[in-house]
Amino acid sequence: MKNKMMRLALFLFPGQHLGAWRLPDAIPELDVGIEHYVRAAKLAEEARLDAIFFEDQAAIPRANDLLRGDTYGAAHPRAIHFDPMMLLPALAMHTTHLGLAATSTATFNEPYNVARRFASIDFISNGRAGWNLVTSFNENEAQNFGLDAHVEHGARYERASEFIDVVTGLWDSWEDGAVLRDKEKGVYFDVAKMHFLQHEGKFFRVRGPLTMGRSPQGRPVILQAGSSEPGRELAARTADVVFTLQTEISESRAFREDLRKRAVRFGRDPDKIKILVGATPIVGTTDEEAQELRARMRELIPEDLAISHLMPHSGGLDFRKYDLNGPLPDLPDTNAGKSHRGAIVALARRDNLSILQTARFFAEGSYLKLVGAPATVADRMQEWLDADACDGFLAVPTHFPTGVEAFTRLVVPELQRRGIFRTEYSGKHLRDHLGVTTYT
Repeated sequence: MKNKMMRLALFLFPGQHLGAWRLPDAIPELDVGIEHYVRAAKLAEEARLDAIFFEDQAAIPRANDLLRGDTYGAAHPRAIHFDPMMLLPALAMHTTHLGLAATSTATFNEPYNVARRFASIDFISNGRAGWNLVTSFNENEAQNFGLDAHVEHGARYERASEFIDVVTGLWDSWEDGAVLRDKEKGVYFDVAKMHFLQHEGKFFRVRGPLTMGRSPQGRPVILQAGSSEPGRELAARTADVVFTLQTEISESRAFREDLRKRAVRFGRDPDKIKILVGATPIVGTTDEEAQELRARMRELIPEDLAISHLMPHSGGLDFRKYDLNGPLPDLPDTNAGKSHRGAIVALARRDNLSILQTARFFAEGSYLKLVGAPATVADRMQEWLDADACDGFLAVPTHFPTGVEAFTRLVVPELQRRGIFRTEYSGKHLRDHLGVTTYT
């Protein structure tokens, strides 16, 4: 029987682990160092990964606390980073196969701008662009866009649903072969193959079309990460790839099955929607060495920073008023990212963790921890794949460059030896790599 093939993307964002940047071999200048991103992209392409992916937040974490003079979180390495849309064209010039995906929020953007930017990246990269649609979980972002408070969660998703329909409509505003550039006849494009969108909805009025023809993929790949009810509905209807924070095989399998059933309800082929589990590889030459590395990085996380990092994902509850060695209290509802809040509660209750233990776990990153020698890490990844708990992984290394190198040069070759990950690219577009719906 033919092996099920794994999908793999590299998630590179400064400070995913709140202590690893302090390691002697870590390069914290990755935050705004283009040469480091180029090197990471080349490592990812060398390993034949599907894509490199970038998060974005348009606000300093815990900005309100800093404004009030509270220095908790001032050491937060995720505060400094590029606008990822500026990274993608640069990386396109240094790679030929690797998919290039970035986050752009539907809450603080206009659909025409987003559609145009990602179509442009698709042209620049010759068909390797991906858009991660989010509604923004960092509540501080609202205050950078003229609002006193974040838009209500349900309203954000309602807007996002119309937003994505406008974006895809704009991507479809030119048919294949519409742009002729016929010098002899003096015809630049075929008017019959160019369409005005003329969208009028609750949130947007957009005439269209885009100022370019149909991009190489027709539609750049759409990625999403919402696990709330409206998030799942939107993902099942529109996403090609869904990221998830699952840490248990049974729960991840249930999540995947749920998304696939919803996709069928929307008339979609469930095999064309790929579920990638976020996973942090911590790799050593032996299992013991990997565990020692994890412990060393954890010791580099300031206790105050771990607590302050947890608070925005917990309905803003001030944990400093509680016994940090006591159990996690019931969390209020949040208008920020509900997926993170759910993951925090689930982990603390399942493993009977204290507030401080929970904070330290999430200060290592919110993802499944894969700790061990390359074969050990590959064993766990294969176990998840074989159990239909996912279609692959969003690998989130703790630091650059050695964390990235350990995954791409040690773990990926082990997966390739097992015949569950490609050894060569077989297509030219990101949609080909992922095995999702094609539009060309």
